[in-house]
Amino acid sequence: MINHQLIVVGGGLAGLRAAVEARADGIDVAVLSQVWPGRSHSGAAQGGINAALANDPEGHDDTPEKHAFDTVKGSDYLADQDAAIQMTSDAPGVIFEMEHWGCPFSRYDDGRIAQRPFGGAGYPRTCYGADKTGHYLLHTLVERAYQRGITMYTEQFVTRLIVHDGRCIGVVAYDMTKGGFEAFCGEAVIMATGGAGRTYSNTTNAIISTGGGMAMAYQAGVLLKDMEFIQFHPTGLLTTNILMTEGARGEGGYLINDLGERFMSKYAAKAMELAPRDITSRSIQTEINEGRGIGGKGYVYLDLRHLGAEKIMERLPGIRDLAIHFEGVDPIEEPVPIVPSQHYTMGGIDTDVNGATQLPGFYAAGECACVSVHGANRLGGNSLLETIVFGRRSGAAAARYIQGEPGGGAQAAAAPSAAAVQEMAVAVDRLASGAGSEDSYAIRAEMTTTMKEHFGIFRDAPTMRTGLDTMLALKERSRHMTLRNKFGVFNLDMMRTLELEGMIDVALATATGALARTESRGSHSRTDYPARDDVNWLKHTLAHYQPEGPRLDSKPVTLGTFEPQERKY
Repeated sequence: MINHQLIVVGGGLAGLRAAVEARADGIDVAVLSQVWPGRSHSGAAQGGINAALANDPEGHDDTPEKHAFDTVKGSDYLADQDAAIQMTSDAPGVIFEMEHWGCPFSRYDDGRIAQRPFGGAGYPRTCYGADKTGHYLLHTLVERAYQRGITMYTEQFVTRLIVHDGRCIGVVAYDMTKGGFEAFCGEAVIMATGGAGRTYSNTTNAIISTGGGMAMAYQAGVLLKDMEFIQFHPTGLLTTNILMTEGARGEGGYLINDLGERFMSKYAAKAMELAPRDITSRSIQTEINEGRGIGGKGYVYLDLRHLGAEKIMERLPGIRDLAIHFEGVDPIEEPVPIVPSQHYTMGGIDTDVNGATQLPGFYAAGECACVSVHGANRLGGNSLLETIVFGRRSGAAAARYIQGEPGGGAQAAAAPSAAAVQEMAVAVDRLASGAGSEDSYAIRAEMTTTMKEHFGIFRDAPTMRTGLDTMLALKERSRHMTLRNKFGVFNLDMMRTLELEGMIDVALATATGALARTESRGSHSRTDYPARDDVNWLKHTLAHYQPEGPRLDSKPVTLGTFEPQERKY
């Protein structure tokens, strides 16, 4: 058993920022990460991070209040408005802090941080570092964490929470480099493990974005919120679904159909390519469905050629590299074939603005959490902001909790921790016993295909019912999986098999919530219920874990400053 006051699970932006904040308050912090933190999925974010700095001449009168309005409107009024206002109010200070810590933002000639337009925003407020913003922010925080002396346990695959006497006191993890399970105990735990994109087959997300943190919390009795709201990014590469940043359109890129039309004029005449992501993704999919994809096929073009080589190489060098290496297309010379791709999980672990959950001692931040600031649709540039704002706030809140609660210490944690480790060993033995007949990889492949085909951009009851029945059958089959190898280091077979049950549980929360919500709102677009229904559905969906499938409940959206209205762009 390894002891620290605070255990942070996840080495991305939210986890690192939480750890840095708690360490500044004198807390002994340990970060557990499945990969070296500099390889966390936060580094894949490209286009920028939002804050009302008002640096751009076109945005000279931008304010945090206007940023909050755009966020709430973009969310189709499902965001909790107090949380959105908190995030946008904290945003300028967050940017300046990261700048002072060394983040190399792109700049105007006068030295101020550069800002570009992003979808759904009334002003150019997205601060950026070329098209590698997440990478720059992540490495800035990695350096800060090491400078602060935070203990890093890398290549640790966390499998479950340890809960004792109604409090979260640690986690169980598989040490990939040594083999075997170990308990990491503390007085509080912060979950910062990212999204659940890998429950879909067509995702921009990294292999490690499985929803594991959500699943562990959910199975321990913590509520998941608004899981039906899945964001599809308009521009993933055709062959691989690798992200082509919204910054490409922010810099002036066009979306083109087979007729050579900038078709967004039909769907968002004012915003054009910078409409919010839900609207833009539906527009692309509609063009494809109606036969206007390129050559009548299932994709359209992202055209950057008119921007010129100099601008592309200065502002979008990473995009060019990805297009060349993964699609065989140089955007300076040719348009890039793109498709809408699963990108972001708006829902997650139900938290307050300080990352606290209903389970004492357990906090969550970043994409695995749902504050909710994104509601039914996240605006581009708000995800990086959310990770740092609420990572910082959860780190501070966990520190206050630790300082105010008399911890039970290592001796009190020893027995429940040993029991939790033993339970994991028994679970692995059961999987490796040879009694199971189901192949976990076949189940995973069918799960991801089912989620793509039955819970995608457009949804309807018959399609979703069929998909939900398939998912419930996969849940039953997962009880009979077999494990090829239970021993050794870097046992990826064991890891992928252990995580699959949780992935199915998270996917079932998405599927069940989507079928239940009989309206269209943000990313949840139902052809059989095309209108938004504020009378019956201006509320959050809550999923309670049950072994046979989720039980749904709800709670009101926090309104206030901004009265719900029709979204027009």
